[in-house]
Amino acid sequence: MPTIKFITLGCKVNQYETQAIREQFKKAGYQEEELFAPADAYLINTCTVTNKADSESLYYVRNSLRQNPQAKIIVTGCLTEHDARKISQIDCRIIIIRNKDKYRIASLLVKGASTKDEGISDFKGHTRAFLKIQDGCDNFCSYCKVPLVRGSSRSKSWNRIIQEAQRLVRQGFKEIVLTGICLGSYGKDLGKGRGRDLVSVIEELEKIEGLLRIRLSSIEFKYVSSRLLRKMQVSTKLCRHLHMPMQSGDNNILKAMNRKYTAEDFLVMVNRIKKILPGVAITTDILVGFPLEEEGNFLNTLELVKKIKPLKVHIFPYSPRPGTKACKLAQKNKPGIVKERILRLRQAAQACCRDYLKDFIGKKKRVLFEARIKERPYFWQGYTDNYIHVYLKSSDDLSNKFLNVRLLKVHLDSLEAVLDK
Repeated sequence: MPTIKFITLGCKVNQYETQAIREQFKKAGYQEEELFAPADAYLINTCTVTNKADSESLYYVRNSLRQNPQAKIIVTGCLTEHDARKISQIDCRIIIIRNKDKYRIASLLVKGASTKDEGISDFKGHTRAFLKIQDGCDNFCSYCKVPLVRGSSRSKSWNRIIQEAQRLVRQGFKEIVLTGICLGSYGKDLGKGRGRDLVSVIEELEKIEGLLRIRLSSIEFKYVSSRLLRKMQVSTKLCRHLHMPMQSGDNNILKAMNRKYTAEDFLVMVNRIKKILPGVAITTDILVGFPLEEEGNFLNTLELVKKIKPLKVHIFPYSPRPGTKACKLAQKNKPGIVKERILRLRQAAQACCRDYLKDFIGKKKRVLFEARIKERPYFWQGYTDNYIHVYLKSSDDLSNKFLNVRLLKVHLDSLEAVLDK
């Protein structure tokens, strides 16, 4: 039986798409090679959101060739859209597949294999399954390459979403994470009068017996509608967790980024969400070192973070992306300055995280446990609906189990808990 290795870089959408391709190869008779032994074929699903992502993608292409110079090396993902030439220069035998043809990859190696996007029925190595319902983006932030490599916003058909979710639940998944490149825009391309938007999808998924949690992966705050907040308020399945990219807390930088909102807009929305949904977790993304960012601009970002008090902040250094408007701007910030700002922002974010977690000490929460902690094998880790990372000591197998716990104390960015009997 021929063997194949899968290497995935980047976002949850890429992880979902690799899983779909993995299932195609399994049906076509391939066995996945997970250990250090060389495989007959390698599939590298690349990312190009930053220079670092480019470098890592190319590293894995070269490394795959080193493992087995005779293997078929298939490279797909966003780097193939951004700079296929860099990939082909490594070795002329590399098979480069554009994003739009991802689901034809298995058919290139196996005659008669599927050429269609058939979705997924499993999510290897995860307790929570990612379900892609949308692709592409129409926002064109000045620093971002994604609309250029993913295309315009496209929504998955209603029936396919429900069918995939049902398959995942039958496979034993109790939590599904809805994901997309611009998740909140779901349904905008389906036409008026269809009654199909993100909330409609959630309402239909809530009807699936055995599906106990629905989580949103990331959503721009302009798509956080009153209807969505009302649904979060009354739903017993939709998680009280919103990951809303902020990117900057300075109005001049936000304008230069083409984000189309102000820092005040973002703060008003966060305060409104917290009022409607007590205990809700806000997580966010922030870009540090944008070409026009000076110390005063950065301090405004730091101040906004302290005001919104997020549970987590994903911090990214600015990386110039060819073809974007920001790439044409003069870079004012030296790497040392960017690193220092990231450190200060990380310290502020950690303080916000601890403050948020302290509010839950002594409270009872329901946790979906995922796996043992490698460094502490008698401890299990999992997440509450509001995305608090919880660990608990137990000799029992808690994998994929929902348990009621009492939260005891803060440890770094987590809460220690005991079973609530």
